[in-house]
Amino acid sequence: MKTIAKFILTISVLSLVACGSVGGARTPSKVLGSGDSEDVLKHAFWSKNATMYEVNVRQHTQEGTLQAFAKDLPRLKELGIDILWFMPLYPVGEINRKGGDYNNSYIAEKGSSSLGSPYSVRDYMAVSPEYGTFDDLKSVVFQAHELGMRVILDWVANYSAFDCEWTQSQRGYYLLDSADNLQPPSGSDRWDVTQFDWENGVQNGLYEAMVSAMEFWVEECDVDGFRCDVAEKVPVAFWEMARRRLEIAKPDVFMLADANQPIHHNRAFDMSCALRFHHLIGEIVQGHQGVSVISEYVQEEYERFPSDAYRMGFATNHDENSQNGAMSERYGEAADAMVILSATLFDMPLMYSGQESDLEKRLRFFEKDTIEWGGYSKSEFYRSINTLHHEEEALWNGPFGGFPVLLECESPERFFAFTKLKANSQIVVILNLSSEPSFLSVNMPEGDFEPAISKGIGEDGVVAPWGFIVLRKING
Repeated sequence: MKTIAKFILTISVLSLVACGSVGGARTPSKVLGSGDSEDVLKHAFWSKNATMYEVNVRQHTQEGTLQAFAKDLPRLKELGIDILWFMPLYPVGEINRKGGDYNNSYIAEKGSSSLGSPYSVRDYMAVSPEYGTFDDLKSVVFQAHELGMRVILDWVANYSAFDCEWTQSQRGYYLLDSADNLQPPSGSDRWDVTQFDWENGVQNGLYEAMVSAMEFWVEECDVDGFRCDVAEKVPVAFWEMARRRLEIAKPDVFMLADANQPIHHNRAFDMSCALRFHHLIGEIVQGHQGVSVISEYVQEEYERFPSDAYRMGFATNHDENSQNGAMSERYGEAADAMVILSATLFDMPLMYSGQESDLEKRLRFFEKDTIEWGGYSKSEFYRSINTLHHEEEALWNGPFGGFPVLLECESPERFFAFTKLKANSQIVVILNLSSEPSFLSVNMPEGDFEPAISKGIGEDGVVAPWGFIVLRKING
C-alpha cells in the first residue's frame, strides 16, 4: 500500500469502498415554499457551506446578557462562524424549577440561586429579563446580519413550563391526567415541564398557536430559523406545516431538528443531528467498540437518509457538556480527533460556547456558571476547520458537497480513512482511532495532496495515538 510519510503526495491508486397537509390547520393552499414552482424543500443557498456555533448566553459572559454577548460577535465571525444557534431565551418557569447539577438536580426552593432550565418555557413570545429585552435580541440579530451571520433560536415544542400562560388560558393544549391535572412527560425526570397534547393538536388549536409564535420571531425579530428540541416528539405534520408558513415570511428560513429521523427531511428540516454517531465515537474512545463500527454506520447512514439531507456531527453541545462532561473528561487525548472526525465525515461543523478555549469543566445547567475563556487556546484549530469547510467544496453541506468514500487501510483496527470529492475539490481524512502509535499505510486517490490540518504525524510515517491528518488536493 502507499504511505503518507511525506506531506506532499503523488499517489496512483484509488481505493473505493464502496408531504403532507394538515386538515383543519391554516396553511394557505397556494404556498409553494422555497420550491418556487413545486411544494418541495430547498436549502437556502447561503447555507451551502455554513458552520454553526451554539450560544449559551447565560454562561457566555459574566453578565449573562445579550448585550454582553454582542461584544463577542466580531470574534465569532473571525472564527469562521456563519450560524448562531441561541439556546432558549424565553422566560423560565418558576413552578417546579430545577436546581443543582444536570445529574444531581432537585426542585429549587423560592429564593434559591437556581435560574432553572432554559427549556422550561413560560412565555413563547418574550425574552427573559435574565438576558435582556426584546430590543436587545433584535439588536444582536441586526449586528449578526451586518457581519454576514445568521441567527436561529432554540424552539421547545413538546412541552412548556407549568406556569406558562397557556396552562391557564388554553388548557386544552395540554395532555391532562384522569383528574384533569397537568402532567410532566411520561418516562422522564422533566418534572419542571408539562406535556402538550399533540395528538389532538389541530382540533385543540395547538398547531396554530405554536406556529404563530414561531412566525412572531421571524417577522418581528428577523431571526433566520429554529433549532427544534426533541423534534421527534412532535408530529411531522406540524413541522411541515410550520416550515411552509415560515417560508411565507422568510423563503430562505433554516430549520435544524434535534432528532435522527429521515422523514424530517421530506419537507420540514434542512438538517438533523447524527445522534447515534456521537455515541459511537464515545464508545470507541472508551474501548467498547472497534473502528469498524464507523464504516458500518456510514453505510447505514447513506442508505437511510435522502441524499439532499444536511447531517450535523458534533463532539459536544449543551447536553453533552453538562450531563456527561467536558470534552477532556469524555475523550481525553482523543478530543481533537473526535472533533475532526465529526466536522468532516458529516456536513455542518458545530461548536459550543467555550470550545475554542478548551472548556474543561461541566457547566452547571440550572445555575450561573460563567465560562472561563483564558486565552482562547483552541481558536486556531477551530478556525482552520471552519476555513477548510468554507474553501473546499468537497466539505460543503448536503448536496452541495461530496459524500464520504472509505479508503482501505493496512491496519483497519486502528485507522479510519475516507475521501470526499466534489467538482475540483477533494479532501482526504485519516485518523488513528486508537491509543497506540502505528505506522500509516493507506490506499490514496490519485493526485497531489498537501496537509491542511494535522496532529501527531511523524516524518517516519508513524502516527501518534489519536493522531490525524486532513489533506486537500492540489489543483493546477
